[in-house]
Amino acid sequence: MKQNFLSASEGHALWLSKPHAMGRPALMGILNVTPDSFSDGGLFQSPETALAHAREMLADGADIVDIGAESTRPGFRSVPADEEWARLEPVLGRLVPEGVPLSVDTTKSVVARKALQGGVRLINDVWGFHSDPDMPFVIADSGAGAVIMHNRYEVDDQLDLLADWRRFFDHSLELAEKAGLARKRLILDPGVGFGKTQEQNVQAIASLGVLKTEYELPILLGLSRKSLFGYLLGRPIEDRLAGTLAANLVGADLGADILRVHDIREHSDALSIRRVLKEAV
Repeated sequence: MKQNFLSASEGHALWLSKPHAMGRPALMGILNVTPDSFSDGGLFQSPETALAHAREMLADGADIVDIGAESTRPGFRSVPADEEWARLEPVLGRLVPEGVPLSVDTTKSVVARKALQGGVRLINDVWGFHSDPDMPFVIADSGAGAVIMHNRYEVDDQLDLLADWRRFFDHSLELAEKAGLARKRLILDPGVGFGKTQEQNVQAIASLGVLKTEYELPILLGLSRKSLFGYLLGRPIEDRLAGTLAANLVGADLGADILRVHDIREHSDALSIRRVLKEAV
């Protein structure tokens, strides 16, 4: 599998190639500029607090910062594109000039286009191009990359997860190909916590190797503070770091290329110790 989803000559894939060269997944820091995200809603809505938190995450070891302006928590309220962009624009306007490697978490092509025009190099689409048919065309035109996440409208406890992954991702990749969006620019996300039972969430993590082998694309794993750890450990949101760390270390061993997390310093430390010990064995 290639280390980069974009060629090194384009100058914006270093955030992925450098950690791989160090023998660890890239760390994607979560920055929500929303009032209602499940873990950090309302904490970083102003450009000043968002900028400070982005700087902190980079200092702690983040390779890229993923900014979201619409919550995707269970029962979330969808916001119009103009409202979503109004939340993003002042933050991007502060972060892009500082050279912060940025991703934007959005399902709307109109928002993605503005973000890409403003200097963002990765779009994180939690509906994997299934929600907005213009999304792959917008990304293809920009020369940027995309995260394609598996999602479902309804939970089905009888679901064959691997078969549903294939159905979903095959369609996403077909849409990308029709738009002229090169496969090397794509990253897959198994969608832990989205339209799945907790047992299926466990299966999704355990089956990362299957996903990686079948598609030969980088894998992003997003587990940070999710309800899975409340289910498995009985912990509230603010007390799920240990569970998140343990699951992400397993995910790294199973081949995850990117870990999307709130707690950068703790993950950076854990991955450093993992590398030292693996080299000593």
